[in-house]
Amino acid sequence: MENKNKFWKGFLAGALVMAFSGLVIVGVSAGIFLIGKAVMDDPAQARIVEEGSSDLKEGELDLDEINTKMNYIQKIIKEYYLFEEDAGAVEDGIYMGMMYGLEDPYSVYYNEEDYASMLEDTSGEYCGIGAMVSQNRSTGIATVTKVFEGAPSYEAGMLPGDIIYKVSGEDVAGMELDLLVSNYIRGEEGSKVKITVLRGESNEEVELTIERRQIEVPTVEHEMLEDHVGYIYVMQFDSVTSQQFADAVDDLQQQGMEKLVIDLRDNPGGVLDGVVEMLAYVLPEDKMDGLLLYTADKDGKGDRYYCEDGQLKYESDYGYKNSSFPREDGHQIDVPMAVLVNGNSASASEVFTGAIQDYEAGIVIGTQTFGKGIVQNLIPLGDGTAIKLTTAHYYTPGGFDLHKVGLTPDVEVELDEKLRTQAVVEKSEDNQLQAAIEALR
Repeated sequence: MENKNKFWKGFLAGALVMAFSGLVIVGVSAGIFLIGKAVMDDPAQARIVEEGSSDLKEGELDLDEINTKMNYIQKIIKEYYLFEEDAGAVEDGIYMGMMYGLEDPYSVYYNEEDYASMLEDTSGEYCGIGAMVSQNRSTGIATVTKVFEGAPSYEAGMLPGDIIYKVSGEDVAGMELDLLVSNYIRGEEGSKVKITVLRGESNEEVELTIERRQIEVPTVEHEMLEDHVGYIYVMQFDSVTSQQFADAVDDLQQQGMEKLVIDLRDNPGGVLDGVVEMLAYVLPEDKMDGLLLYTADKDGKGDRYYCEDGQLKYESDYGYKNSSFPREDGHQIDVPMAVLVNGNSASASEVFTGAIQDYEAGIVIGTQTFGKGIVQNLIPLGDGTAIKLTTAHYYTPGGFDLHKVGLTPDVEVELDEKLRTQAVVEKSEDNQLQAAIEALR
């Protein structure tokens, strides 16, 4: 990753040098100077500096001053801009800039087209390429974390560790992951998409042509391993995941499961209700009467998910109701349990893992988790657009705030380097899985 980061630093530095060089060459021209002088003579410019509301609290935006300045900038654009202005794109850019100014990579603006894509149901089925992608929010780099055997991406030769660089020839570096997937990678069934990836330490460019197909996302896979060790892999938390998980647990118990490994490696999170339902399904009875998760906003208000008197319950300081709760839950697993995690286990995965650790209901094995301990709300703006805004922290039952920290496994085991770029890893070769099995013994 160090070499990959060097590539992007070099790429960005090169882009900045080019832009700066252009500015120097053009900026010394008399035309630019005269245009600058002409607009500076406008008295509106002085008003922008002098006006302002004295009633504003510290940190609040002066919308009157901003409106005056925006009108002034629009006047300059109308008078001097060489090309035709796309008013809709400019307006979108204003709102995007407002969210960008929060310096929170999880808070973003969606225009009408992007929001429509966001509303696609998380049903576990989509028309795509059959690969999981994770994004580093600091660098914007999107990396393939898993390629599903038999999927279009697998057939085309995509590998874990590949960096998504271009799609159909367009540079998508730094694009928000939700939009990259919904607007570029997914598409009409049978259509083909060209994806350029950067591979290996040398960042070799590899162009892959992948046919989009209807993908049934295997959110939960399970099997019985040797010595009656049940194994459940949870890819992500979609609306169907909690039921699939319960079915997997039931099937393994019927087969005589004596130990259980739950694999949350590379799981980016998802639907919160499903996570707490899964926790309630596996936690032993003596762990059931207690908090599973709580959130808190900047005023200390939030939501709580907890078990009480054999029921899974939800409570909100905002008066919200959740039709899924309360619900009966008399199920439990009374076998030794291990949870596998890595640096891509994030958000809802960390909710599950944190509760298991706090209640000492199992042993956690792998590497430090991602560290996303904040909650976003998708807020429609009434005109077909929306914003996604960070509104709260979430905490494990013991009150731990894992944001930007992650969870530390009880047993730290790195995946063997030779396995990190293999599309398919046999369970007998998977040293992290084998470490979990050994710990349960």
